[in-house]
Amino acid sequence: MKHRPRRLRKNSAIRSLVMETVLNANDFICPVFIIEGENIKREIPSMPGQFHFSLNRLEKEINEIISLGIKGVLLFGLPEHKDEYGGSAYAENGAVQRAVRLIKHNYPEILVITDVCLCQYTSHGHCGIIENKSIDNDKSVEVLAKVALSHAKAGADMVAPSDMMDGRVKAIREILDKNNFKKVSIMSYSAKYASAFYGPFRGAVSSAPSFGDRKTYQMDPANSDEAIHEAELDLEEGADILMVKPAMAYMDIIYRFKQNFNVPVAAYSVSGEYSMIKTASLAGFIDEKQVVTETITGIKRAGADLIITYFAKDVAGWFSP
Repeated sequence: MKHRPRRLRKNSAIRSLVMETVLNANDFICPVFIIEGENIKREIPSMPGQFHFSLNRLEKEINEIISLGIKGVLLFGLPEHKDEYGGSAYAENGAVQRAVRLIKHNYPEILVITDVCLCQYTSHGHCGIIENKSIDNDKSVEVLAKVALSHAKAGADMVAPSDMMDGRVKAIREILDKNNFKKVSIMSYSAKYASAFYGPFRGAVSSAPSFGDRKTYQMDPANSDEAIHEAELDLEEGADILMVKPAMAYMDIIYRFKQNFNVPVAAYSVSGEYSMIKTASLAGFIDEKQVVTETITGIKRAGADLIITYFAKDVAGWFSP
């Protein structure tokens, strides 16, 4: 007997019926950049189609996100002032803190996640506190815990530490619990690689390191077993969701996380992935919808339960009922 798998590919109806990986708006978390100031909706040069929003221009964006069926946003803040210790990251009236209060007051149904890091708040651009020209892990963790607490006090549903300091999940869980924020969950950037794909984001938030690089705290792209170890530690310390970042070049890590851990796995399709596709599309070299769909489908097929992507609104619109 001849085998004919093509019988199940012969038209779009049957292909849809047997499709194994289906995208929908529930898969996506939409990143949003908050900036100090008034009446600002400014396109980010390194990320065409992405914008900085001042607080008074934020509601329209959140309305649009919700209307597309997207259930969560990930907030990044850009401060007016930076210092050596990233003090504005935990300011009560910082951009992120005010944005959280605004969103949760007007849109209580949407999940508000906040990025917890220091890179865009420090004058040197590193994700921690500098002592003797190197990152002091434990001092950095103390500050990061304060940042997470400030976000929880503002009303964040979930905090997402992206710094890759040792022990930060434990410190954040402890400070949240101590202050009666036991219901605030943690989505840990468990396997955040020292990737070249972050360039456009660093331009968007002015967070490029002023010296050195981040290879002493972000992971070596060559390592896979180490990612499993990092994830195990994060779960032991109290993480609720594990994240892999970037996504496209690390689908094997997404797959390993899903096979090894019985918790939700998030994948962050980062700025470099976005900007490569977007600029190639604008130049007419590729079909944006087809390439984005194929890429995001691959990330979900690899095992991601949640996908953080700058294409969230586009994809949700394409596949909405």
